[in-house]
Amino acid sequence: MPSRQQLTNTEIEEGLSALEGWEVKDGKLHRQFEFGSFVEAFGFMASAALVAEKMDHHPEWSNVYNQVDVELSTHDAGGITELDLELAQTMNGLLPG
Repeated sequence: MPSRQQLTNTEIEEGLSALEGWEVKDGKLHRQFEFGSFVEAFGFMASAALVAEKMDHHPEWSNVYNQVDVELSTHDAGGITELDLELAQTMNGLLPG
């Protein structure tokens, strides 16, 4: 299981280099996903929710029509951890194509 220890800025930047579409915003990993419809966006959220529950790591997110905004941080660690990077990578892997 990935570490729940807060990463250094260097470790975060290294992790981001392998994460298409993600950035650090207000101390959290952030990405806005855009889909073809509300149903596709909701389907993505349902799939991601199942993964997040298995990881016992839950995103901060919102959905407006075809967009899903996601923020990831590990609250008990006080910042971004390997767990956040892994969930971000998993979410990217749920995208079609």
